[in-house]
Amino acid sequence: MTEHSPSFTPATPRKRRFVVLLVDDQPIIGEAVRRAIASEQDIEFHYCSSASDAVATAEALQPTVIMQDLVMPGVDGMTLVHLYRVHASLRNVPIVVLSSKEDAAVKSQAFATGAADYLVKLPDPIELVARIRHHSQAYLNQIERDAAYRALSENQQKLLEMNEVLRRLSDVDGLTGLNNRRYLDSYLDTEWRRAVREQGDFSILMVDVDNFKIYNDAYGHLIGDEALKAVAGAVQRCAQRPADVAARFGGEEFALVLPSTPSEGARRVAEQICASVYELAIPHTGAEVGRVTVSVGGATYSPCSGDSYEPLLEAADFALYEAKRAGKNQAVHRELP
Repeated sequence: MTEHSPSFTPATPRKRRFVVLLVDDQPIIGEAVRRAIASEQDIEFHYCSSASDAVATAEALQPTVIMQDLVMPGVDGMTLVHLYRVHASLRNVPIVVLSSKEDAAVKSQAFATGAADYLVKLPDPIELVARIRHHSQAYLNQIERDAAYRALSENQQKLLEMNEVLRRLSDVDGLTGLNNRRYLDSYLDTEWRRAVREQGDFSILMVDVDNFKIYNDAYGHLIGDEALKAVAGAVQRCAQRPADVAARFGGEEFALVLPSTPSEGARRVAEQICASVYELAIPHTGAEVGRVTVSVGGATYSPCSGDSYEPLLEAADFALYEAKRAGKNQAVHRELP
């Protein structure tokens, strides 16, 4: 029994079609060029005898190379070269200038205007075809490179956007949609250093859902999660300035960072949080008031160089403990000396 190796057929290179536009007022030149390239299956030939129609014709055809006569009635050939170059869809199409004589000054001007090549008409058919293929191939390669670069740039931009989304998701608490503890620590560090530089007041509020274990036991964890989401929304709505950041501190506890906020302003926000949660009117049979409430502890300090925000967090936490001990559903605020 004979074993056969899997056959492999190499990919066939994609055939490219070159489109030539000749702009020349002499039909005899047009016919000569047509005959010179008539046998070339990959070259498509078009002829325009009117200078006034040249740009519109080129725009419609989107050629891979333009062969432009320099001396034409109505519009000078050099002017047409310039018009191609300032046209959005034609500015990169290679232009081969055709002239009746070899003139260094005219050749220099043609290149300065934007021509890619200069030919004394008419060259040998072999040379003519070679130049058409060379310039067309270079132009198509450039189009492919530009397209690949755009695609790469778009992919890089999408990757940056996806990374930003992932970064934001890593900073968000999955249940409540508030910032998580990781982001809170980072934000506290940044804003604390700013407060040290500006020597301004800095306030923190700690918010805790009252009797939440009893609530979970009575209504179940799924209902408890919904209650946490509602409380988180109320806390978030009280963060009225862009710099005010609400976060889930852990469990049923939340934090609100209030940069550049004196104690009086922080007290008002704390009382607003208590009132906002109370107004949600979430039933809670295990609470004295019959609904879900929160206690809020706050602290304010004007930091100096070398200070840490940890004592401020501890002071806010202690104020929260005082609010709980005083009967819950209320706010207690402390200002550090």
